[in-house]
Amino acid sequence: MDLWQVPIAEGPVPVTVFALAVSLLVVLVVRRWRRRPLAWALGGAAIGAVIGYGAYKIVNVTNVFGDAVPTFVWHWTAAAFAAVGFALGSMVAARAWRRVVAGVGVIVFVLAGVVGVNMRFGLNPTLGSLLGVAGSIDLPSDADGAGHTGAPAQPLYTSWTPPADMPAVGSRGSQEIPATASGFDARPAGIYLPPAALVKDAPALPLVIMMMGHPGGPDPTVISTVLDGLAAQHGGLAPIVIVADQLGAAVADAACADSDAYGKARTYITVDVVDWAKKNLHIIDDPAYWTIAGYSNGGGCAATFGALHPELWKNILSVSGEPFGGSEQVANITKTVYGGSTAAFEASKPVNIMAAAAPGTYAGMTAIFTAGAQDPAYIAAADSVAAQARAVGMTVVRYDVPGAGHVGDALTGGLAEGFTVLYPVLGLSAG
Repeated sequence: MDLWQVPIAEGPVPVTVFALAVSLLVVLVVRRWRRRPLAWALGGAAIGAVIGYGAYKIVNVTNVFGDAVPTFVWHWTAAAFAAVGFALGSMVAARAWRRVVAGVGVIVFVLAGVVGVNMRFGLNPTLGSLLGVAGSIDLPSDADGAGHTGAPAQPLYTSWTPPADMPAVGSRGSQEIPATASGFDARPAGIYLPPAALVKDAPALPLVIMMMGHPGGPDPTVISTVLDGLAAQHGGLAPIVIVADQLGAAVADAACADSDAYGKARTYITVDVVDWAKKNLHIIDDPAYWTIAGYSNGGGCAATFGALHPELWKNILSVSGEPFGGSEQVANITKTVYGGSTAAFEASKPVNIMAAAAPGTYAGMTAIFTAGAQDPAYIAAADSVAAQARAVGMTVVRYDVPGAGHVGDALTGGLAEGFTVLYPVLGLSAG
């Protein structure tokens, strides 16, 4: 198995890490304690817990990640730091072997905290996705570009028969997409090729250009898992996906815009990624079969780019999307991206782009807006953008993911619902 594809959000890895952490803690606790080392150990645990909680509060007060960090983060952080502090304090007046155990414990306790937080977020299911590392993907040798393949005469599902040797799941990895027009410092894009794309004489397929949240990376793991599940129900058919980087190597909120401060993120997605897809992927070259999609920050960009360029894609999927690019730091974005112009910032919002468009601009477009049912701020954002999309003539679906907040369950549930709606639109299933 590829090391980077090892599951870390479920299965044997988290079980092993947690079991090892508990075992080491038990070994450290079970001891003939004297007053001085016990005071050091308990004091270390208390200090560690305070540091963990303090770090959580500082992150939220300084708004480092834009949205407030969920409370489960401080639970895991405080617990992990408390265990680390206890381990360090327990080294006082301890035998050599106990000091070794404590040193190993420090590493394992930190690892357990990372794994625990990651499990609750649910956005990085593999080691590669957590570390931002993905193996490169080999594109099919017969991928001659979609420029030669227009809209099919009939929905693809009616003419497609999966061959016996078709893989059960698709393939995912990364590819460098040159920033020829934009010069944007983008990280390698994630690519997903569904099972139907991996066979001889593969059909041209719909295209999805997806963007992830801030902070985050262009990892295709979650969307590929969702689409593998749908492909299994529809003869291996699913869209080809590019998970493109709208943030850049510096992982800055570029506000879905071109700017001197953060680079030409908009041009990178709408020109460079689009051109690369046409030249390198066996896709249907028709905007009716193209979808611009995103999660959180990327969802806001998806709505923005969809509103700006209905000639490129006729489908929008915004999963827990921000209401507009730069919504988490309005004053900073107004200054750094729009030169202090409030009017320019306002004009960049998808609701205002749609409102300013000529009647009929968005005819034939489908837009899906989802949010976690326990995520009121993003429910409000989805409602507002969806209402404007409906007002300008798009076919709109609004969906709240039951029980979800603004983490992995919202992403998985939103993608699942979004593609359930899009499959018949894209000719991949009956309506």
